[in-house]
Amino acid sequence: MRNISDNNWIQHAVQLAIDSVAKGGGPFGAVIVRNSEIIGSGFNQVTLNNDPTAHAEIMAIREACKTLQNFNLDGCTLYSSCEPCPMCLSAIYWAHISRVVYAASGAEAAQAGFDDTFIAREICIPHSQKSLAIEQHSCNNHTRCFTEWNNKSDKTPY
Repeated sequence: MRNISDNNWIQHAVQLAIDSVAKGGGPFGAVIVRNSEIIGSGFNQVTLNNDPTAHAEIMAIREACKTLQNFNLDGCTLYSSCEPCPMCLSAIYWAHISRVVYAASGAEAAQAGFDDTFIAREICIPHSQKSLAIEQHSCNNHTRCFTEWNNKSDKTPY
């Protein structure tokens, strides 16, 4: 579903990416829109904040959640200057964002040195085949937190 305002919102995200480069950040920008209003925006601040999770989409999600005072962004559209990476896509799902519109493709980002195909591949393979050592080490009461969560009557499911 594409509408006329998509052009305005995506252009805004692209401008955030351009401005980010001028500020010393990475070339990515994002805005989250609900009811024709920007409720969150962000630009890549990985190098500025020494935070590998400070991608534009994550920053926009954080701001939108703060604006709405809610972690559920159902009904919102995220506009990104670039196709979201695996981390950002996971956050988009966790935030229950309803729609994503992006400008540049992952392949175009890869040409600029931002290639996440390795990460995308690693996510899909069994732990035993990953390049990162991942081990499960059980300990006493390691599932108690889940039992207590399931028994909690006043929890907020997400």
